[in-house]
Amino acid sequence: MTSLNDLKVKIFADGADIKGIRDMAALPYISGFTTNPTLMRKAGVTDYQAFAMEAIAAVGNRPISFEVFADDLKTMEAQAMEIASWGKNVNVKIPVTNTRGFTMAPLVRKLSARGVVCNVTAIFTLAQMEEILEALVPETPAILSIFAGRIADAGVDPVPVMAEAVRMTRTMRPLGEVLWASPREILNVVQADQTGCAIITATNDMLKKLSSLGKDLDQFSLETVEMFYNDAKAAGYDIQVAAQNTTEERTSHAA
Repeated sequence: MTSLNDLKVKIFADGADIKGIRDMAALPYISGFTTNPTLMRKAGVTDYQAFAMEAIAAVGNRPISFEVFADDLKTMEAQAMEIASWGKNVNVKIPVTNTRGFTMAPLVRKLSARGVVCNVTAIFTLAQMEEILEALVPETPAILSIFAGRIADAGVDPVPVMAEAVRMTRTMRPLGEVLWASPREILNVVQADQTGCAIITATNDMLKKLSSLGKDLDQFSLETVEMFYNDAKAAGYDIQVAAQNTTEERTSHAA
């Protein structure tokens, strides 16, 4: 079975809690960080830029992505350039479309030509991938975030999609990195690695499960049984078992 040391895929921590970011930054196998406005809102962030500066200070020189949140090209471009100015390790997340479904490929093309490392997010289809790859400048690195977990939520196997996305990226834009986004389980880390994804990003809660990677399944089974037993005992559960009829009584009733 695969162990943490066997993985080639880079692991990014996805979150917006500063303490959590600091905790993840202390782990040597965390290669970078991502966040988004939804995670920031859930974490109670009220000042976008102040949070960003604190997060940048916490991660050292590892890459970290911050997302634009405007919905028109002009404002998105201005926000993107501002975010990019926050540090050499700062990547700018650009949604693949705006809320009206218009492609952001023209904006990605403009930013990539300026040397901005874009993390194009919320990609779901290979058609979207192809359009964005064509927009990228070959000499500028980029991240292509495909929401494999949500693809699976739609009942579609994401593995062939991710494998093809990796093939397309290597062929069309070798400096691009495919990122497996919205993972649901540790198996997704193995799948991301096997399909050749450069990065997988996951929440802190999921990353805490990485200790189970490569674990002996017999031992895992025993630990699970012990957990059920110990929790029932700690809760003081009891089942009053009725006295069982003797063999003679059962025979008498049957007669």
